[in-house]
Amino acid sequence: MNRSKLAITLGDPSGIGPEVILKALADPQIPQLADLTIIGSQKLLEKTYHHLLQQGTSAPLADPAQLSIVDISLDAQTEAQIQVGIETAAGGQTSFQYLESAIAQTLAAKFQGIVTAPISKTAWQAAGHIYPGQTELLAERSQVKRFGMLFVARSPYTNWTLRTLLATTHIPLKAVPETLTPELMTQKLELLVECLNQDFGITTPRIAIAGLNPHSGEQGKLGSEEQTWLYTWLQAARNRWPQVQLDGLIPPDTLWVKPGQAWYGSSLQPHSSTTPPADAYLALYHDQGLIPVKLMAFDCAVNTSIGLPFVRTSPDHGTAFDIAGKGLANPNSMKAAIRLAGELTKRKHTNFS
Repeated sequence: MNRSKLAITLGDPSGIGPEVILKALADPQIPQLADLTIIGSQKLLEKTYHHLLQQGTSAPLADPAQLSIVDISLDAQTEAQIQVGIETAAGGQTSFQYLESAIAQTLAAKFQGIVTAPISKTAWQAAGHIYPGQTELLAERSQVKRFGMLFVARSPYTNWTLRTLLATTHIPLKAVPETLTPELMTQKLELLVECLNQDFGITTPRIAIAGLNPHSGEQGKLGSEEQTWLYTWLQAARNRWPQVQLDGLIPPDTLWVKPGQAWYGSSLQPHSSTTPPADAYLALYHDQGLIPVKLMAFDCAVNTSIGLPFVRTSPDHGTAFDIAGKGLANPNSMKAAIRLAGELTKRKHTNFS
């Protein structure tokens, strides 16, 4: 059988990345999904393993001695500066090296996808690597200009799948209106339509698009962007993609009602005569999309980078330095990230083989 080959980066070694990887790979179902190789320091992973055992954690842990690891060895000075739960430039430099190695090997066709454990952007910057996040480094090294952050989660209550794409990502809120342009919106929507078709097999999707301002501007009373260009852009998009149903611009405070009902199977579920939840949601800025995603799916959402020449997924949580080394980290989002990466690489291989 042609199994997908996935690289898993260790992330910031001072955070919960090593812990959630060891917990995720201890689940016997996870290693069956693909051939998994960890990119990171074997010595640091072994230290995490033995430390968690000494802590008396009740969760099963994979033994690093039984795992496939591409060892990124550290010099003694860097290793001495890495402390569990402490954000440092050394941790930033180390996690940057892990990702660089994974990207290079994936572009060389050793792997079909990358699952990234969380990093600290502050630690990266302290180490001299000025990127908004891992997504931008992945895009730069892959030499792509069109890319996006899509968040995917499957409801444990109803099995419904939530998909949310962000039009803008890690920028200040005051920069959002200036950053949003018809060209950017078209680029993100194009990526989303392609992704739904190629990665999820949805050829005639419904996509719900948020307004920018409260009440989608309320005809210009609460903001002008909708009236001056967003509605015009939306009509042009409908003309360009006639096979796609584009709903919008939906007021941001009501956009998430149907997804919430679909996620929880609420008794407030709309009557059958009303429209169902969309196949995907396009949010215009970071918190507009991620507050509802994390409220519904904090422990199981996956961040997947679309537009890259390979699959990349990541747990939708951070380094959690405050609980690192305590055995408290939940591996469900890492499991979901590995599972989704396996599904997407298998579909891509089937589509293009």
